[in-house]
Amino acid sequence: MSRKLAVIMDPIQTINPKKDSTLAMLLAAARRGWQLLYMEQGDLALEQGVARGRTRQLQVRDSLDDWFELGAPLWMDLGSIDTILMRKDPPVDTRFLQTTFILDAAASAGALVVNSPAGLRNCNEKVFATEFPQCCPPVLITSRAEQILQFRAEHGDIILKPLDGMGGMSVFRVKSDDPNINVIIETLTDNGGIAIMAQRYIPDIVNGDKRILLINGQAVPFALARVPAVGETRGNLAAGGNGIAQPLTTRDQWICEQVAPTLIANDLLFVGIDVIGDYLTEINVTSPTCIRELDSQCGLDIGGQLMDAIDAQLQANSAK
Repeated sequence: MSRKLAVIMDPIQTINPKKDSTLAMLLAAARRGWQLLYMEQGDLALEQGVARGRTRQLQVRDSLDDWFELGAPLWMDLGSIDTILMRKDPPVDTRFLQTTFILDAAASAGALVVNSPAGLRNCNEKVFATEFPQCCPPVLITSRAEQILQFRAEHGDIILKPLDGMGGMSVFRVKSDDPNINVIIETLTDNGGIAIMAQRYIPDIVNGDKRILLINGQAVPFALARVPAVGETRGNLAAGGNGIAQPLTTRDQWICEQVAPTLIANDLLFVGIDVIGDYLTEINVTSPTCIRELDSQCGLDIGGQLMDAIDAQLQANSAK
């Protein structure tokens, strides 16, 4: 069955087509003959309570030089679109939240929004992981310097990071003797005005920060272990990490089983969790990546699996 699928993303001309997971999704939809529509956040509007979008027909190709073509703009009701992929990268700022409000109206009018607007709002990628303390390392979320200093005194070697970052941005490893601890705390918390996350440092990061993708609560059987570059603490590919695919461990599978029911309850169809050693560190719900790397190393079609899950959900919705 032909479907109409729209994507909301950062400017498509700025992506890296070799690594971009959103492009992998769009290519999978195109292989199924689905009609593709393109939007950025500024193309959305709410008119008399009706979600509207300035859409453009989109054609995609698996090419490093010429991966997309856009048609002329056309305003349309978002409720008339089968599926809307919300793939705007963080930060989850005021504009991002405003976009989810418009997408609420689109969902009410019949569109399947992936991931759900409410799920994107409610499930902060750092804080969400703390709902599963049985899976996490020791962790603290606070804006108060004295609590962070006490946490470091207890654990010695810690990681400090903002709650709204991505790609390893502004992530600091702070050892017990680091003389810069106070200025790091002041900078990250904006002098006590913003809460941040502190986690106990996990030495297993040297073996990689594993990205595990889940589709409707089911884990892809391989993780991408993002191994830090020499002299780095962060394994993020954006920070120079090297991605190596590996089968899920028994512990990885157990962590996925712990979080899956909550993902499904929040209508989070496509999620990427981060696991270091035995510990869950983040649950990425906005624009999880690593599809292209896992597909190429393991012979998978993760974008196709996602389109199958979307099609099944659309069929289930139409049967209600």
